[in-house]
Amino acid sequence: MGAAFKDVTPARDPLGTLAETLWRPMGVEGVYGRTGAYEAIVEKLAVFISRQRDPRAEVMRFPPVMSRGDLEKNGYLKSFPNLLGCVCALHGSEADIRAAAAWAEQGGDWTQALSSADLVLTPAACYPIYPIAAARGPAPRGGYAFDVAADCFRHEPSQDIDRLQSFRMREYVCIGSADEVSAFRERWIERAKGMADELGLPYSVAPASDPFFGRTGQMMAVAQIQQALKFELLIPVRAEDSPTACMSFNYHRDHFGVTWGLRDHAGAVAHTGCIAFGMDRLAVALFRTHGVHPAQWPARVKEALKL
Repeated sequence: MGAAFKDVTPARDPLGTLAETLWRPMGVEGVYGRTGAYEAIVEKLAVFISRQRDPRAEVMRFPPVMSRGDLEKNGYLKSFPNLLGCVCALHGSEADIRAAAAWAEQGGDWTQALSSADLVLTPAACYPIYPIAAARGPAPRGGYAFDVAADCFRHEPSQDIDRLQSFRMREYVCIGSADEVSAFRERWIERAKGMADELGLPYSVAPASDPFFGRTGQMMAVAQIQQALKFELLIPVRAEDSPTACMSFNYHRDHFGVTWGLRDHAGAVAHTGCIAFGMDRLAVALFRTHGVHPAQWPARVKEALKL
């Protein structure tokens, strides 16, 4: 008798099923239309996160674009030039613009006539807050506290639905002394664990690094881990051995303080830190963990989200 037949058909990606249920393709990897069922959970998550907010925090909501000059000043081109998205437009006289538009009708490449505007796509929700805070003068004792959010963009096309090019980011930001910012981050690491427990999400917290660009970036990433400047709350969305970062806890030291002239209550260069919530990743994690029907989710999770 011959050997038994072994099925080698690749297993269906469970996240692919989620995408079919919750999102609609738009022809570009990492960019999707979102269904009402999905958006309802994102909205509930936003309210859940708001309930954890420091009563002192000032709420700011930013557009998906920001000043190109401010981003350059932040040093983004040095660290993440490969992720940057720029806003381009047709400039010049009416005749120039009409001529460029006519190329498209003739099958030509009208994009050759584009030139950069003074805007870039916002890569992180906290970036616009630092010049705003700096204009106010020294931070009060206890530090500035902000609740910020933005639609963000990073140019990293992927078929994985837990890695989008266009995504929502919510952040709590602290600007103050080194001790104030360090204490802020430590409090939030513990608080975030409790939030994940309430949402019924399995997780681990581990040191991490940002995706710095190039060989120099590799050294920067090693230094970031060695100095414990970044931690991530990881949830096994795709696989147990390759969990997805759904929250991050970041200590920038005095980088933005030096860049923008931020001062703490004692007049020293201020330190900054932020707690980032990946709203879309958290929503995907909920659906992946509990199923596509929120009405059937565990009672504790429904209570946390007020479903």
